[in-house]
Amino acid sequence: MESIVITDPPRTDAERAARLGEFGVATVHEALGRIGSLGAEHRPVWPGARIGGNVVTALCWPGDNLMIHVAVEQCRAGDVLVVGLASPNLGGLFGELFATQLQQRGVRGVVLDCGARDSSELKEMGFPVWSRAINAQGSVKATPGAVNVPVVLGGQLISPGDVIVADDDGVMVVQRADVDRALELSQARIDKEARAREAFRSGVIGLDHYGWRDRVAELGIRYVTSAEAGR
Repeated sequence: MESIVITDPPRTDAERAARLGEFGVATVHEALGRIGSLGAEHRPVWPGARIGGNVVTALCWPGDNLMIHVAVEQCRAGDVLVVGLASPNLGGLFGELFATQLQQRGVRGVVLDCGARDSSELKEMGFPVWSRAINAQGSVKATPGAVNVPVVLGGQLISPGDVIVADDDGVMVVQRADVDRALELSQARIDKEARAREAFRSGVIGLDHYGWRDRVAELGIRYVTSAEAGR
């Protein structure tokens, strides 16, 4: 690993990133063709937060949070700090004191490929954190890593300037080049779902609204009575 801090990474406009966050993970994920999800392991430390923000990255060694300290200085208002590890570890590398620094800089949240601690304090502060574990295990500050280099979380390559969307459903990354397309497609999906919701509230069911009765028949699904089924 080259121990560097890139001070002028590409950035996505904070307002556009925030707009993606308003749509939410499920909508953006579906709109983009079900790509970008970090999977089921990265969970919110406390429920109810929903964010979208420009990515700043820190690459740390297991059990060592030195580079999170270094990364704080590179974070701006509207950013989301994404912390990757050189190898797997669930130590609690992030807590309330880090959150205090980042909150003062206008950072929207943090996504960790490790553990977090001070969960009660983070909730009380209202600072959003997604992690792979809640873990009181502390850390050292001994090994150089890197800031604003690509990292991998949940099988997804995440680069500075990408956008993180995170809520109670999990975390996903939208590549910087896909942000405009994601905004357009997500709005279209919201509009489509609004029409479906209105239909369902009027008593229509999905089989008819989506025109799936023909598909059911084509798949060989039969409607029979209990007697015909032998039950």
